Amino acid sequence: MNSLRTTISKKKKSVSLTLAISMADVKQILGDLNKDSFVTLLKKLIGEAKYVQNNPPDLIPEEDRIVNHVLEILNPYSTKNGGALIINHVSYTPNRGNLIVEYPGTDPKKVVSFVGMHMDVVPANPDQWEFDPFSLSVDGDKLRGRGTTDCLGHVALVTELMKKLAETKPKLKSSVIAIFIASEENASIQGIGVDALDKDGWFDKLKEGPLFWIDTADKQPCIGTGGVIPWELVVTGKGFHSGLPNKAINALELGMEALKEIQTRFYRDFPPHPKEVIYKFEAPSTMKPTQWFYPGGGNNQIPGECTIAGDVRLTPFYNVSDVIKKLQEYVDDLNANIEKLDTRGPVSKYVLPDENIRGSMSISFEEPYSGVACDLDSLGYKVLAKATEEVVGYVEPYSITGSLPLIRDLQDRGYDVQTTGYGIMDTYHADNEYCLLVDMSQGYQVFASIIAQLEDLYI
Repeated sequence: MNSLRTTISKKKKSVSLTLAISMADVKQILGDLNKDSFVTLLKKLIGEAKYVQNNPPDLIPEEDRIVNHVLEILNPYSTKNGGALIINHVSYTPNRGNLIVEYPGTDPKKVVSFVGMHMDVVPANPDQWEFDPFSLSVDGDKLRGRGTTDCLGHVALVTELMKKLAETKPKLKSSVIAIFIASEENASIQGIGVDALDKDGWFDKLKEGPLFWIDTADKQPCIGTGGVIPWELVVTGKGFHSGLPNKAINALELGMEALKEIQTRFYRDFPPHPKEVIYKFEAPSTMKPTQWFYPGGGNNQIPGECTIAGDVRLTPFYNVSDVIKKLQEYVDDLNANIEKLDTRGPVSKYVLPDENIRGSMSISFEEPYSGVACDLDSLGYKVLAKATEEVVGYVEPYSITGSLPLIRDLQDRGYDVQTTGYGIMDTYHADNEYCLLVDMSQGYQVFASIIAQLEDLYI
């Protein structure tokens, strides 16, 4: 009997050892990025970029154009077709779907997720580009076109990862989940992308392991992002003939002086924070205009109204609601003391006592969201840093006040959120956007290393 127990014990040990070796070989199983397949898919995605530009009401993307190409690659490996991938196409409005793809592991309590690869792009004006933004062009290692860096390149990259998992079928303990999202580049239309997916519970399972948001650049961990508060300042004066400026309240002048005062107070109340140095933020919190509108008219007409729009970019060490409250207080105070604002010239004024008219302004806000400072002691950061050093050769984390949706909310609820990406930061939202094939190839290897490391840890 003792001999039999010893034999069984040795057999169990042998099985366990075999399993451990197979998990250690995950990187070998996943191999390298299939570059030809990646470029072929990316060419199709960039060919749709014109139709997924996001700037409502003029440009409303149809993300299902991207979804359809991804499904063309992954559907043959879906459970519905006898494969391993669980695929859910989730839409909250026609033509604007999200895609959740899962390669199931053996342990329901273990998961690693790659999230945030969005299927919309910012607008591109072909007249300002050196090449066609809406078709992929290849210049050596450069893959050029709108969305190559942000973020259709990442859509193609993670699609290739999920396809390779489905083809090779490694027996993983961790489920690997990818979420491709709609409506990231503009928050004016709610209830379509990550906000709706989160509300409906599609992110719940991801809390069981590290969540990697794949929408940054330069092959390094992005350990901090900014919050964003879109704002609009409507300024009202009195229009009149430019030859009689004494009878007008120039809304443009009032808007410029009011904005200057609002910005001065903002930078006084929200100065650079000491933790920004620790997290290597490239810029502190900022409040600035980015758009200016007025009703139109001739050069000889002083406008009686105008609208200034812009945003606040806030490092995660300040609270978004505190800033909104302060901005409203600034505007209320300026309205109460409008005559104290600086004027421009001997007849420039913001009050017409004889007509009982006062210049005024109102401020409103679109949906804000907070930035995040990633947990540098978490499992997610440790495996990302190790994978980056292993593949890229060095680790230089950075932070920016660019903003990503939802991630702060997820972190506040206990998720291990990390961010990274493999495009070129200098081409984000810029003309002549491109990425490098070598960078995307390294990104694939980083993903494979992350999955392999977690399997080793879970043995």
